[in-house]
Amino acid sequence: MAKSIGTSLVTSRLDYCNSLLYGCSKSNIGKLQRLQNSLARVVTSSYTFNTPSSQLLHELHWLPIKHRIDFKIALLTFKLLTRQQPSYLSNTITLYNPPRVLRSSNQLKLDSPSVSTAFGARAFSVASPSVWNSIPLHIRLFPSQSSFKQHLKTFYFAQAFS
Repeated sequence: MAKSIGTSLVTSRLDYCNSLLYGCSKSNIGKLQRLQNSLARVVTSSYTFNTPSSQLLHELHWLPIKHRIDFKIALLTFKLLTRQQPSYLSNTITLYNPPRVLRSSNQLKLDSPSVSTAFGARAFSVASPSVWNSIPLHIRLFPSQSSFKQHLKTFYFAQAFS
């Protein structure tokens, strides 16, 4: 019961517009991570610090904040590529189309625009290709949203806790 209450009240707030946090400083991400770690301690009733927070997150099957942000961006990108909605965002990303035939031509990668500022690197048009291209091809090729989402979480979960 504590897990469902914690998830509905706090984790929903952590996930709200968290794709805007892409490229944010480590100190700001760290503050949110400490909040998630505290929530994990409350949910699991582990008030002593004998158990590491990462182990508690693993037991609860929660992704750390950095991976939650990447997960949300990748899921939004999948929706844009499969449904082309919302149009105001689907116009910001383009599939990678090399000028000649290369091995990477059929890898469903996105074209990364060049930016000159750190603030520009946080834009969705830059973050989306960066996150999407870092996902393995076999996950990017899943046709349904549910299977994509399941395998994507497994990928980020393995990355976070390996």
